[in-house]
Amino acid sequence: MFDSVPSTLVPENWPFSLECLPQPAYMVGGAVRDGILGRTREYWDLDFVIPSDAVQVARAIAQRYKAGFVLLDSERRIARVVFPDATADFAQQEGESLETDLYRRDYTINAIAYNPHSQEIIDPLHGCDDLQLGLLRMISPSNLQDDPLRLLRAYRQAAQLGFIIETNTQNTIRALASQISQVAAERVRVEIGYLLANSQGTPGITQAAEDGLLTAFFKHATPESFRKLAAVDQVASILAQHYAQLDRELQQSVRDTVKTTWLSIAKLACLVHPNPSVAEIELQELTYSRAEIRAVITALRLSPQLKLAHTLREQYFLFQEAGIVLPATIVLALVNDNLVEPISGTNPLRVYAPLISRYLNPDDLVAHPTQLVSGKNLMIALNIPASPVVGKLLTEIAVAQAEGKVSTPEEAIEWARQIISQLIDIF
Repeated sequence: MFDSVPSTLVPENWPFSLECLPQPAYMVGGAVRDGILGRTREYWDLDFVIPSDAVQVARAIAQRYKAGFVLLDSERRIARVVFPDATADFAQQEGESLETDLYRRDYTINAIAYNPHSQEIIDPLHGCDDLQLGLLRMISPSNLQDDPLRLLRAYRQAAQLGFIIETNTQNTIRALASQISQVAAERVRVEIGYLLANSQGTPGITQAAEDGLLTAFFKHATPESFRKLAAVDQVASILAQHYAQLDRELQQSVRDTVKTTWLSIAKLACLVHPNPSVAEIELQELTYSRAEIRAVITALRLSPQLKLAHTLREQYFLFQEAGIVLPATIVLALVNDNLVEPISGTNPLRVYAPLISRYLNPDDLVAHPTQLVSGKNLMIALNIPASPVVGKLLTEIAVAQAEGKVSTPEEAIEWARQIISQLIDIF
């Protein structure tokens, strides 16, 4: 398949020296597959199989390079070394030979090994042929049953590589689909996250659902849910043409510690029940973080309200409630309003354009209010104690500022003075 070993596999590109590895030692898995395909990675994720003392080898490398060390599985003797720009997993060889180990893996394209000492590619299952054909082919049904997450992983890997799942393999996955319910929800969530991360994953997650792999996790998803999922990608593409900044925000993560993007939040909202309370339970069962759940719930709750916010006051409260979830909320609203295939002659994007423009303008006081006075300022100027009234006054001042009724601290205090008697009556 190739005349020389791909440059991405040569030890000079590793985060540690080849001399740290015993002989024999083998690189396996995705790094070998991607190296053969010529796929580059920003972050190295290396896997090695070592006939003996794998954990000791990993610990020695970690100590030499002052890298992190994690014992992943003491029984199977698997350890990880964490470098600034890479991780390297070291696993004890399963079985009496490397070939036995490779025959226990999921798909042929992941059962290719590379011996860095001899620069030899070991491919007993003809994975290189399947790489050339663009096929994801199982090694055996029993291997998939050993870890049913491998059933879902097929769709993720096919999406990432642009491959097709081989017919017999797909039929086997369909037959074994019910076994996916045995897998821990957090492991399933990770695979779903990969499929939601970009438009290439949408056909994959849709096919996975059709093949029965998602029923146990998204109980309320329907064919319409997956039509909307595809529409999210189309809406995002349209928005990118008109609002580059909004597109960049949609690609950002919900939080630094959470890899889910705002666009993924809009997609998740398509897959769960439209009732926020029911959706919250679904997402909790899938072990999503509080930030992710809150974002989906906010998008579900507010997306129908966007086009109803006509006055500046209504828009102010909408922006306050949506906060950083607004980009995902807009995408979901546009999907629900059929931006891709408008039913009426009105382009839904025009309806939301004013809100988008306000959100993208950092100086817009409706979307991004600035505080003219503090609560302490009000308490001193109006001689009032700390109470809910102070918070209400600050809100009314912000609304008045957005409406152009006040613009200075003095005007803000005078405005508060005029309405304080009404608020005291209310509270």
